[in-house]
Amino acid sequence: MAHIHDLTALEQAAAVRNGELSPVEITEHYLERAERLNGEVGAFVTLTADRALDEARKLEARVLDAEDAPPLLGVPIPIKDLNLVKDVPTFFGSATYEGFVAPVDDSVVERLRDAGTVMLGKTSTPEFGLPCYTETAVGPPARTPWDLSRSAGGSSGGAAAAVAAGLAPAAHGSDGAGSIRIPSSVCGLYGIKPTRGRISFAPIVPDLAGLSTNGPIARDVADAAALLDVMTHNNPGDLYWAPPPERGSFSAYVGVDPGRLRIARYATPAVPDADVHPEVLAAYESASAVLESLGHEVVDIAPPFGADMVPEFVKLWFTFACMHPVAEGMESRLRPLTAWLRERGFATPAPDFLKAQAALQLATRFALLVTDEYDAVLTPTVTRPPVPVGWFEDVDTPEETFERMKRFAPFAATYNISGQPAVNLPLYWTPDGLPIGVMLAGRFGDEGTLISLSAQVEASVGGFWGERRPSVW
Repeated sequence: MAHIHDLTALEQAAAVRNGELSPVEITEHYLERAERLNGEVGAFVTLTADRALDEARKLEARVLDAEDAPPLLGVPIPIKDLNLVKDVPTFFGSATYEGFVAPVDDSVVERLRDAGTVMLGKTSTPEFGLPCYTETAVGPPARTPWDLSRSAGGSSGGAAAAVAAGLAPAAHGSDGAGSIRIPSSVCGLYGIKPTRGRISFAPIVPDLAGLSTNGPIARDVADAAALLDVMTHNNPGDLYWAPPPERGSFSAYVGVDPGRLRIARYATPAVPDADVHPEVLAAYESASAVLESLGHEVVDIAPPFGADMVPEFVKLWFTFACMHPVAEGMESRLRPLTAWLRERGFATPAPDFLKAQAALQLATRFALLVTDEYDAVLTPTVTRPPVPVGWFEDVDTPEETFERMKRFAPFAATYNISGQPAVNLPLYWTPDGLPIGVMLAGRFGDEGTLISLSAQVEASVGGFWGERRPSVW
């Protein structure tokens, strides 16, 4: 072992149980790296060093009773700054929330703590999680560690930057329109958007249209599956619920032969004028070839969602931009894109919102008739390689920024609409060393097949990263 951060999350947990490493030793290692590198990477908006070390010291006593040890004992897992952690500042990516301290824990945070993880801090997210890039007024931009001039994506950009830079072994993220899969693609990571209803947002955050969900970001499939096992739960009052994994856990699917699968694929974006970059198409074709080499049948299909659904989804995005209350007199501190989105959201009549949601549900019912004929669906994750920091806002108006966002990530939101699980596979790097992911979506409730297939692909290529490491590693 050259460095602690070379180990996966599960390897660190095993080393703690075996007495080879202590929770304090691991926590100190990551805090040192985060304090030294975060200015370059922009992964954290808040580091909670004292709290993390206190948690790690308390976990030391649990190491002595290995039989009672929780699954991720001593493993540092940061929390995205859209989620509440009691007594820790929460910005939601916005200068309008400076001074706000969370009064309670989100229930997913409680689950991670019960699993023995140590919270290093809060990872950067764009304002209210709305953009697909992480550039805020409360911290440095999140950058992909593979090229620090380029964006780490969003809205889980800080989480992905932390994992890819070796500032955390894995991370908590969330995904409302690709917010786990987009940064996983541009940071070369494996991310899972779980099935709708898999992970509760209790006690405060509503689930309403069911677009958004918490989920894991990791360097490999086994870590992500273990983190998903920990995060999975429901609470009274949840509007959605997903069936439990047939094998009892998601980790149980890692290493299981998925059998010969029928995999659909398409690379035509639903968003008009969204061009797919040649390197992205190369990644898509390369992934198709890998899947066929493993014995799977890969079939071309027409996109299950059409361009007519884009304006309906946009109406929902406008209205959900209004969900975070902003104190009177603080509106001037909103970023231009957020203010523009909220203006349109407040101007959207309730009947128009309901009609948009109804149209999306109807489209989903027809789309699932197509996709349910297959075990998985392959598409690009995004349409371009990682873009320079500032690229989305290097235009004249917020509306043009929003159009760039739509054209950059037209594939991912499909599965937030349908509620299906989807993952980013980090299988391809450009000649310049930039990661480009591909996306696999599965049947509703069937993360297990995606995990077993992903693990099979990962093993076939000798690990997603192979010998690659970003320069900050």
